[in-house]
Amino acid sequence: MLGYYLDLALRSFKRNKVLTLLMVVTLALGIGASMTTLTVLRLLSGDPLPQKSGQLFYVQLDPYPKDRPFSRSGKLPWLTTYTDAMNLLHAHRAEHQAAMAMTRVKLIPTTTQQRPFFSNGVMATADFFSMFEAPFQYGSGWSAADDDNRAKVVVIADYLNDQLFGGANSVGRSLRINDQDFRIIGVLRHWAPQPRFYSLYLGGPNYGKGEAVFLPLQSARAAGMDPINSMSYAAGDKQVIENSPTIWLGLWVQLPDAAAVSAYQSFLASYAEQQVALGRFQRSRIGLSGLMPWLDSQQVVPDNVRMQTGLAFSFLLICMVNTVGLLLAKCLRRTNEIGVRRALGASRAAIFAQFMAEAGLIGLVGGGLGLMFALFGLWCIRQQPAEYASLAHLNGQMFLCTFAVALMASLVAGILPAWRACVVTPAPQLKSA
Repeated sequence: MLGYYLDLALRSFKRNKVLTLLMVVTLALGIGASMTTLTVLRLLSGDPLPQKSGQLFYVQLDPYPKDRPFSRSGKLPWLTTYTDAMNLLHAHRAEHQAAMAMTRVKLIPTTTQQRPFFSNGVMATADFFSMFEAPFQYGSGWSAADDDNRAKVVVIADYLNDQLFGGANSVGRSLRINDQDFRIIGVLRHWAPQPRFYSLYLGGPNYGKGEAVFLPLQSARAAGMDPINSMSYAAGDKQVIENSPTIWLGLWVQLPDAAAVSAYQSFLASYAEQQVALGRFQRSRIGLSGLMPWLDSQQVVPDNVRMQTGLAFSFLLICMVNTVGLLLAKCLRRTNEIGVRRALGASRAAIFAQFMAEAGLIGLVGGGLGLMFALFGLWCIRQQPAEYASLAHLNGQMFLCTFAVALMASLVAGILPAWRACVVTPAPQLKSA
């Protein structure tokens, strides 16, 4: 029967071309707007490391005096002091653990044809690559011994390797960073988790193509590289940040199961209480957040993206209401046809199914046109200066989702007109015919 209903729908569309076109375009506009914004929201709020996010936890401590404004807000600091980070790392209570900070570096190409330029880098301890499963194209990361010996080694991103060395194996070659030479020991394959969860930068940017260079923490600091994020909680403090009450390091640990999480929480609580007893802390508050809860708490998805998605789906709702009106108008123009079909033995269920088939077909056609609108909308976003603009692409899941949303929207819009059609009384319509 479905084929018969679709045939009736096509005949109806041919008889009412303008009305059909209005319904398709109305629905397509709503689908295009909603799927454009939903695609961007999904890309920005997705799991950046789905294969491992359940094992990664972010560590927080509270070294702040009670009278500091940030401390009075009730929130834990999002970064850790060097002293605390090193104490926790050297305790070796997690399967993998790494401290890291973002930095800004000056890169000096080896050829005179290229000018020096600035880029973002990461200062981290040795477990960074194994914990986050960063893939290598050439070479490998550094060792804990390289950390301790302040070895001047560096791992570079694939795009930097392409830019400076034409994509060739550059392991063993030298790269000048901040007027000092570092030996390349590894080249990553494309690796740019979205967002850059491992070292969030409050206020952005937290999306994009990823950092250009990755350096051992001690080596980078010895070379004079400073963290982008840092905050001192001692008034007038001018000490070197390693020896000062300054928070500037993010600390991640890998805990494979619930027992390991519980054990690490107990260890962290004991450490905080010990620091209170030593007079370094005034409170023993701690935090151990999973990757996704951590991202949610930091609100990394821009507010304007969430607002635009809400507005787009509100627009889709308006389009659905307009589609309901157009379908009702079409139904009222076909009461004679409905009366004849009822008189010939068609049940109310058959009439309802016929009109729902028409609504579904409109949804599929509107979904196809809406897909074109969504692709155009995503292209427009990619032309914007936003940090996440380059990510605005429609993947296979969102492609299928576009048609699913369009079909669902059209079927919901078709329920009232279909019900109105199936309650048409045949006798009056036959008399008027």
